[in-house]
Amino acid sequence: MSRYAFLVALLACSAKTTTTSPQPEAPPGVVAQAPATVAAPPADPREVKLCKVVTPLLERRHLLGKPINDDISKQAFATYMDRLDAGKLFLLASDRERLAKYADKIDDEMHSGNLELAHEGQQIFVERVAVVDKVVAGVLAAPMNHDDDEFVELDAKKLAPAATEDELKNRWRQRLELEVMERVAAMETRLAKIAAAAAKGSGAGSAGSGAGSADAAAVKDIPATPELRETKVRGDLAKSYAARFARLKTPGNLDAASDLLNAVTATLDPHTDYLPPADKANFDIAMSGSLEGIGAALRERDDLIEVSELVPGGAASRQGKLKPGDLILSVQQPDKDPVDIIDMRLDDVVQLIRGPKGTVVRLRVRKPDGHEETIEITRDVISIEEAYARGAIIQRKGGPAYGYIHLPSFYGGGNGPRKASTDVRKLLGELSQKKVAGIVLDIRGNGGGLLKDSVDLAGEFIDEGPIVQVRGHDGDVEMLKDTRGGVETNAPLIVLVDQFSASASEILAGAMQDYHRAVIVGLGSTHGKGTVQAVVDLDRDADKPELGVLKITIEQFFRVSGASTQREGVTPDITLPNPSSYIKSGEKDLEHAIEWTKIPAAPHNDWKSTWDVAAMRKHSEDRVAKNPLLAKIAATTEILAKHRDDTRVPLAHATWEAREKKEKDELTAVSPELDKATAKLTVKVLDITATPAPNSKPDDRLARWSDNLGKDPWLDECVSILGDMK
Repeated sequence: MSRYAFLVALLACSAKTTTTSPQPEAPPGVVAQAPATVAAPPADPREVKLCKVVTPLLERRHLLGKPINDDISKQAFATYMDRLDAGKLFLLASDRERLAKYADKIDDEMHSGNLELAHEGQQIFVERVAVVDKVVAGVLAAPMNHDDDEFVELDAKKLAPAATEDELKNRWRQRLELEVMERVAAMETRLAKIAAAAAKGSGAGSAGSGAGSADAAAVKDIPATPELRETKVRGDLAKSYAARFARLKTPGNLDAASDLLNAVTATLDPHTDYLPPADKANFDIAMSGSLEGIGAALRERDDLIEVSELVPGGAASRQGKLKPGDLILSVQQPDKDPVDIIDMRLDDVVQLIRGPKGTVVRLRVRKPDGHEETIEITRDVISIEEAYARGAIIQRKGGPAYGYIHLPSFYGGGNGPRKASTDVRKLLGELSQKKVAGIVLDIRGNGGGLLKDSVDLAGEFIDEGPIVQVRGHDGDVEMLKDTRGGVETNAPLIVLVDQFSASASEILAGAMQDYHRAVIVGLGSTHGKGTVQAVVDLDRDADKPELGVLKITIEQFFRVSGASTQREGVTPDITLPNPSSYIKSGEKDLEHAIEWTKIPAAPHNDWKSTWDVAAMRKHSEDRVAKNPLLAKIAATTEILAKHRDDTRVPLAHATWEAREKKEKDELTAVSPELDKATAKLTVKVLDITATPAPNSKPDDRLARWSDNLGKDPWLDECVSILGDMK
């Protein structure tokens, strides 16, 4: 996605709906509150004006140009119900049936501004939360039986809505038993690691050291027996869930409208969102560039918060453990209890994670393979040098010298001191002077950025011609071209991509492939975001913020070949094992993603290449098959995919423990341990990137980067491919 759209996504409320349901008969042992004691906010007077502004914008300016009618209403109703209770942990089937009368009326409500479904749905949900609150408190108040031979299904998509209150209570009991078992096991794992470190004399448990002090505190906080550990965990969970349910029972004034509007926008495409004023305020802070934090883009996924992208040079990117696709479960400040953020509004989560430079935040995350871990990140401003292009000379012993350029994003514009295409041009100039035998342009993880900069950079490698075509909702096609004659280098070129290369990165890679100017080497297809969003300020004529903003998809990219990058991305000429292939993060994995399509190709002159891509692909496949490190990466991703899909978890402690051990042993057996790999490449960093980062020791940062490049098995294979480009 573009960097602009990426920043919008950081704070957009993509309709994680917190809604409500009728007060049911209380489950056994639970006394239900009367509905009158739990009330959602009344309709907000701004809703009529909001609908009158947003509805015509969606109908007239969205790329698809669809009318908001009964067909859209039926799709939006299904989306609304899916998001209302994404985990199927609150509403009964009868609650959903009660709202079915609105299935074909959302369009009428949007045009009138009378959002009955939004408010009845929210009221039902608030009432149901009050009942579940008591159920959970009751379950956590008593010791648990971890010997029952039963299973819990964690994938809500595989579950039907609970038919009865007893079934819903049982669903919560199973979830809570698993959560307690996992947390107790985490305590015991921590104790075992401390004991092992002490036994080895590593100093991890020695008195007086920082690690020793932390370990001593950890041991002190962990009760001595399994029974007491469970008691502590149940108490902690009870407190956490009570806070979560309190949030859900007190929605904001525009939450109901926002939830329904975003159910409608989601039927058009996944990047069109309504942001109420609170979210807009966060968006404005992010766009200003003045915010200090962890440097991660977040988005809502069902009732959880997902990391969608890491900001190059940000604290999370440098720390290295937080990854796109991770789900954040809780946020903890120093010397405070963790805050459970499930079902929390995205803007509230952003506020929790945000903080001044130098402070620490701990995130409890669930990885895509299902396991959980706590990640500690020291907040910081973006390390500018790590956000800019960097270059190096890479070489095998006795082999030719090749150039390497890493471009983390297409930065520039505004008052920024540097521009991506200008920096890459300087690096290409240095590489040309050194007469390198070929170049690798690495845009793995590059989420995009400035469209014009992508066009300018592509122009460094071709001698004039079209780079990308853009079509709007009116059907008109605009051609963006490189008009500057000449090229910066004639050297053989590889563009290295992965599934997180998106938007402007895909434009560059697609153009290089269409011109046959480069061989595209990838860890699978690129992300597949081929659309452009505009942000419309709904308060532009108002004296004060009241309505927020609408992020709306208005255009679609097309390659020189006429093919869209939408959904399909750019398919590499040569594919290498992908350590993240088990993460479903592409555009095609998003609901209601705009379809792939094609327009006429743009006339252009191909590069006079001499290499045989089919032969090179075969040579690469043969090498990869014999490479033990890449073979282990392929095996690891296969196991992680299997673990991801295995969502039926045993609740008998012995069975669960055996399952956990088996999964861990499977991964350990094939772990590539990239940090321990032998460096196969010598790396000499180019001078343009040698400016020390603020507050860092001279060369430490570049030394680490150089060391990682030398061990990178994908870059090593790119060197072999460059050798085949005859």
